[in-house]
Amino acid sequence: MTTTSAEALQPLPVQPPPGCPFDPPEGLGRLRLEEPLSRISAPDGSRAWLATRYADVRAILGDRRFSSDTTSPGYPRSGMTGGAPVDGAARGFIRMDPPDHTRLRRMVTRDFMVKRVEALRPTLQRITDELCDAMAATDPAEHPVDLVEALALPLPSLAISLLLGVPYDDHELFQRLTGTLLSREKSEEERRTARAELVAYLDALVRAKRERPGDDILSRLATEQQDAGELGHEDVVAFAALLLIAGHETTANMIGLSALTLMLDPETAGRLRDDPSLIRGATEELLRFHSIIRNGPRRAATEDVEVGGRLIRAGEGVVVAVPAANRDGATFEDPDRLDVCRPNAQHHVAFGYGIHQCLGQALARAELQVVIGTLLRRFPTMRPAVPLDEIPFRTDMAIHGCHALPVTW
Repeated sequence: MTTTSAEALQPLPVQPPPGCPFDPPEGLGRLRLEEPLSRISAPDGSRAWLATRYADVRAILGDRRFSSDTTSPGYPRSGMTGGAPVDGAARGFIRMDPPDHTRLRRMVTRDFMVKRVEALRPTLQRITDELCDAMAATDPAEHPVDLVEALALPLPSLAISLLLGVPYDDHELFQRLTGTLLSREKSEEERRTARAELVAYLDALVRAKRERPGDDILSRLATEQQDAGELGHEDVVAFAALLLIAGHETTANMIGLSALTLMLDPETAGRLRDDPSLIRGATEELLRFHSIIRNGPRRAATEDVEVGGRLIRAGEGVVVAVPAANRDGATFEDPDRLDVCRPNAQHHVAFGYGIHQCLGQALARAELQVVIGTLLRRFPTMRPAVPLDEIPFRTDMAIHGCHALPVTW
């Protein structure tokens, strides 16, 4: 068991390799081989461990001695991972430990269970068909369609708005605000302003739900849980912020990257088109392959813990590199190759692991499966309308994807 000296500190790798927008940030693969638990530094001087090996990532995420509470001593500062909202009312249960995490998560678990999501699948298909109808009505030869704007963002936005009870007419507002919150290039002042604007919007929405409740998550939280004394008004606002951001930003980017990957791999696209039963497995492989959460989640050790032969002391922070873990050759054979028939693709950690595993993973899977199948069926000749190096990838963001994806067919 060893520790690492301060002289080994290095910046957190965040940029993709040159000319390869699908691969993990440059340097993560080397670290996984040479120093899978390494010490990193942020521009503000804060320090943390960086875990890049699959076994270590699972060990950390599955060990309750590693805290998700942002107030825990040593918790890595936001400057290391893109400045997503983690303080005040926007912190949410995702940044808490049991028993608070367990109690709060249980309040919305039923709305995201597989059975409920499967009941929603026909609605997802209807929304996707309507969005594709609008795309098909255009002339892509004259005006290429931005697949992000036309499909990748609207579908998850409509789905989470429907579940939460958020008016879809406001989707441009929360997409703009979450884009600012998740950007690495925005200043702290810009993120603070966007956070305040989002919380103010949700504050008003939750008050309206309490006055005129509907059949949605926010109405139930604003009435049942508040009336029972389980939640305060700010707690419901925190729920809204967390679910709204997590419910559309991540899936939207996976849709864009998945569509582009299959456009660039016509052989794989043809296999899925000929045998739609492969799409479920292909979705797991795409999640593993892309791992769009580029530098997180984060934890802080509450006790001395040995991981992979290294001693992480109480009060030290950890950043988990999901993209590196999901490309670990010790777990996934030929990990840099997309294999839609990979037998263990479902073992990826794209949704995390342990008690904080993504609440909305069943919904995200269903949305991806519906979109992939529909695009392959309805637009078999779809292709990028610009060269790959002209596609604006989100290298400036904490969540990887495409800012825009011009396509034609």
